[in-house]
Amino acid sequence: MAVRSSAEPEADAFFTALAEGEAIAQQRLPAFAAACGVEEARAAAYTPLPGCQAYPAYVAWLALNAAPAEAVLAVTANFSAWGGYCAAIAAALRTHYGFDDEACAFFDLFAGPAEHLDRTAERAVQAALDAGRLDESRARAYGHLLQSYEALFWRTLERPA
Repeated sequence: MAVRSSAEPEADAFFTALAEGEAIAQQRLPAFAAACGVEEARAAAYTPLPGCQAYPAYVAWLALNAAPAEAVLAVTANFSAWGGYCAAIAAALRTHYGFDDEACAFFDLFAGPAEHLDRTAERAVQAALDAGRLDESRARAYGHLLQSYEALFWRTLERPA
């Protein structure tokens, strides 16, 4: 999305910051997997649950098809829910399983407010509004679908097929 939004500097800044955060998150996942007892071979052999794939597939669809500011709104609208999930998971892992800070670092990264990212998103949306490049109805629909797919993700984990 950062590449697609290069003509919109504010949206580009948002997606670049988001990608940088994702890179940090990816570096923190091995410690979580190790704490769960998941070795590389087991992770490579894992078959994802179909209901858990709708969310990332839709994010990929947004990256390919949505106008940058509309994708910014959809993704940002989901931040508080995602942050709440991450905070609850990190607390539960520590309390119920004795996971340490390194094992919970992935969840801790997303658990707190992302004020810099929120301000960057505001600038991107305002620039799109000012330029007449934002379809608020479509952005709302994208956000609704994104939250619905995330809910499907959690329901799938709760009751795998």
